[in-house]
Amino acid sequence: MSMKIALVGIGKIARDQHVPSLAASSEWELAATVSRHGGVDGVEAFDDLQSLLDARPDIGVVSLCLPPVPRFDYAAAALKAGRHVMLEKPPGATLAECHALEAMARETGVSIYATWHSREAAQVGKAKAWLSDKRLHSLAVTWKEDVRRWHPGQEWIWQAGGLGVFDPGINALSIVTEILPDPVHLTAATLEFPENRDTPIAASLTFKHPHGADMSAIFDWRQEGDQTWTIDVETDAGSLTLTDGGARLSINGAIQAETDEDGSPLQGEYPRLYARMAALVRSGEIDMDLAPMTHVADAFLLGRRVTVEPFDD
Repeated sequence: MSMKIALVGIGKIARDQHVPSLAASSEWELAATVSRHGGVDGVEAFDDLQSLLDARPDIGVVSLCLPPVPRFDYAAAALKAGRHVMLEKPPGATLAECHALEAMARETGVSIYATWHSREAAQVGKAKAWLSDKRLHSLAVTWKEDVRRWHPGQEWIWQAGGLGVFDPGINALSIVTEILPDPVHLTAATLEFPENRDTPIAASLTFKHPHGADMSAIFDWRQEGDQTWTIDVETDAGSLTLTDGGARLSINGAIQAETDEDGSPLQGEYPRLYARMAALVRSGEIDMDLAPMTHVADAFLLGRRVTVEPFDD
């Protein structure tokens, strides 16, 4: 029997990924939306969350697709109303508020899920399995994309709390923290801030690995032409490369599997997230892994700030 869910925030990611994933799932019924800027055809629409919570006690799950800064208040209201909550990445604007939301969920006895869609990319699980018994020599992340293509006119990403280039960069960090058998921590960062923006447009990171492996990451939002989402790993048993954000995998130069038929790097990620959410609700469990967000917070704490030329969409 399908569960009723409300989708809050009907923007680009909701229309591109959440709505189609819910429509294709036998586990979910999209029963309502909350947005000031539009809805979904055939689905009851509300202008504010409290109106939804008051009018639809039959909807037990709320999926939040809002920008990170306003998300806490929405999540807290849903949790206090006894609804299960699913959080688009990043799960909040600060680590403290994410911990507070988890505490609320435990106190209320409902599920909360901090989603990391890139962990559900087609080849991430296979990469994790291959690396599980290998000794790491090096890992290099190259995550370069065109912000104008992926976030057109989204001013919130340039405002304090919007993360800037870490909005996509945290996807890479979610994969790294998933596939490595050992935890790592940040040791240095350089953050490039356009002089007219509150968040960085590029970043370079260095990490400490417990066995001395060389680890780094480069994020850049000024890439034109081909987009680059690559993780290159060298181990005692050879090399592993994830490309297209984890959709393609090669080991020692041999391609292990291709991405889904349409070639989309995001194909299948959100359906798997919603399947996980359904399992959490049915079991009454919580999944609030904050490891990727911890690295971002550490980058802002440790990062050397460099001012670069202004950037306008």
